[in-house]
Amino acid sequence: MDQCTAATLLPPPEFVTRLAVAGGSRPEAGHLLCELAAGHDGDHAMALWDNDANRTAVWARWSGEQAILAELGWCGVIDPRGEDACGLFTGHPSAHDWGIVDPTLVAVDALLAQEHPHLAPRGRR
Repeated sequence: MDQCTAATLLPPPEFVTRLAVAGGSRPEAGHLLCELAAGHDGDHAMALWDNDANRTAVWARWSGEQAILAELGWCGVIDPRGEDACGLFTGHPSAHDWGIVDPTLVAVDALLAQEHPHLAPRGRR
């Protein structure tokens, strides 16, 4: 299943901008890219950073131009191979992360494998 292609611009919070040193570098807006599967229900979402102590992460969730930050627990469902837990938040809509494919990375991988076949993983030549 392909990854959602929604993106938005997240400006720095106003209080962070006010804290910037006068004459120094000011915080810049950053792009958010949805990590959920294409066609998901509800808000788009992207993990910003994790909090290992609480086993949570801060996620940006947005719909349209309005984004909110929320600390959410990790999904915790283990992949079918029994190796990794899902890297999305608890209760996320759509597929688990191991079933989501970023089409841009797939295209880059294919191009690199074509240009440098000796570096391609076996079975993908």
